[in-house]
Amino acid sequence: MGDATGEIVLKGVGVTPGVAHGPAFLLTTEDVRVVERDIAEEEIPREIARFEEALIETRRQLHDIQQRVEKAMDAERASIFDAHLLVVDDRSLVEEVIRGLHTSRRNVESVLRSVSERYSAALAGLDDEYLRERAADVRDVARRILRNLAGHSSSLLAHLREPCIVIANDLAPSDTATLDTSKVIGFATDLGSATSHTAIMARALEIPAVVGLHDASTRISQGDPLLVDGSKGLVILRPSAQTLERYGQAERLRRGVRDQLDRLRDTPAETLDGYRVTLAANIELPHDVEAVLRHGAEGVGLFRSEFLFLSRERAPDELEQARAYEQVAHRLAPATVIIRTLDIGGDKFVSSLKTPSELNPFLGWRAIRFCLAQPEIFATQLRGILRASAHRNVKIMYPMISNADEVLQANRILERAKEDLRRENADFDENIEVGAMIEVPSAALTAHLIAPHVRFFSIGTNDLIQYTMAADRVNERITYLYEPTHPAILRLIRHVIEVAHDTGLWTGVCGEMAGQPALAPLLVGLGVDELSMSPNLVPLVKGMLRRMRLTDLEELAANALTSESAAAILERCRALARAAAPEICDMVE
Repeated sequence: MGDATGEIVLKGVGVTPGVAHGPAFLLTTEDVRVVERDIAEEEIPREIARFEEALIETRRQLHDIQQRVEKAMDAERASIFDAHLLVVDDRSLVEEVIRGLHTSRRNVESVLRSVSERYSAALAGLDDEYLRERAADVRDVARRILRNLAGHSSSLLAHLREPCIVIANDLAPSDTATLDTSKVIGFATDLGSATSHTAIMARALEIPAVVGLHDASTRISQGDPLLVDGSKGLVILRPSAQTLERYGQAERLRRGVRDQLDRLRDTPAETLDGYRVTLAANIELPHDVEAVLRHGAEGVGLFRSEFLFLSRERAPDELEQARAYEQVAHRLAPATVIIRTLDIGGDKFVSSLKTPSELNPFLGWRAIRFCLAQPEIFATQLRGILRASAHRNVKIMYPMISNADEVLQANRILERAKEDLRRENADFDENIEVGAMIEVPSAALTAHLIAPHVRFFSIGTNDLIQYTMAADRVNERITYLYEPTHPAILRLIRHVIEVAHDTGLWTGVCGEMAGQPALAPLLVGLGVDELSMSPNLVPLVKGMLRRMRLTDLEELAANALTSESAAAILERCRALARAAAPEICDMVE
């Protein structure tokens, strides 16, 4: 998009919220010019020696980066560099370079570039998203080795002097991890997804970032003025004075509202007429506990445990998992931590677990289906969770339950895991609570059959909407069908809540609906006991609920359950929210 002033708006995927404004620093991957030359046979030993020295230096640099990241963040973020170290130590790659020296009689820089390009191209062409992203690891390590062969600085961003926004085709995790956030105030890349290493590191550093822009690095020149909107996934090239003023005003207002909401951190989410709702946080890794505490969430309503398995060449073992879960449980005790068991498949793949490529992965071998078919992997995770339950504040949640039999099978494996730990005299919570995620219409409609075997329900609205409406939530052509306020969705949610309350269970919602200030009140009106969301959304939802009365929310829900129009329901929700807290609505609309 563009206008007469020369302003151009590029749309990508926002991975870290926030706004940054500054000059572009265009990061080109051709930072080392490779001079190709023929070599004589007697020069081959010298080239091999240069190569080995560069490998040793590269390995040292990567270990140094890993230790710095672990010290500054945590071991899980640092484990990202395990893949880079594996590339350095890959004997097949090293031996292929050495063979290339003998057969081509070209210098080692030339051979290394050729071999690494062949490796990365092969990985980039695979169907597995995780393996495709490993192509970036190979490219990153090869560039680092080439820089060491040339005697250049080990960091592409080592010489930054002024604050800037980094633009690149792709930004390697090792470069992201060592960014000086006083100089790099934002970044944007052509490649990348919400689950890429770069995105994970950006979120950890809380730098406004946008990925998946396709051609930003070819449309932006060195020094171009930029504005990065990491919330909306926008990069604005040559922003006009009007745009800067608009963003400036919005940022000043947002900062003022945020300051007011931050003062509510230690207050409950309680309506004006005294009804209290639990607001919990969704997290992915132990490091996210800092955000949970900072934003005043009452524990963790969804610990997405599969993120411990991503970005790794092998699955974490029982004790590794136990340490990660225990770290969260210990920091938040006595607040509750609900750990969702492994939910891979759909849009999340873990190469070390060898999940197959499927035609319809969202409807395939994923989540509890995978775990029940792989009982050893499942039991290992359950033992890890049980070990962390010694703090007596951990709960277990099974994802994508379709029927009661799946819960019974899972519970039997859980009992065997408990028996294993009893034989070791390990301390764990014998009465650990188990819940079922309600994401499939069949589970919602048979909630009364599932209820006797669990202690709580957690409604995953993202998938419940997708499966109920038969609408792929990432398909842009049918986004109009993805309606959280569709009467069918609201009736299913209400039915699950009624079954839960009739049988003495509580119900939470951990999908995107829970974190939307205009829709959270509707869920409370429907009877939801807990809302779990991204930590940074907790203050917004809390601020909204504290401006409302439960009686109004129940009236809103009653009207919604008799309405025929999703659009009309949504409009009523927005009108109620805007009347109660217009400044919060301005922050999210």
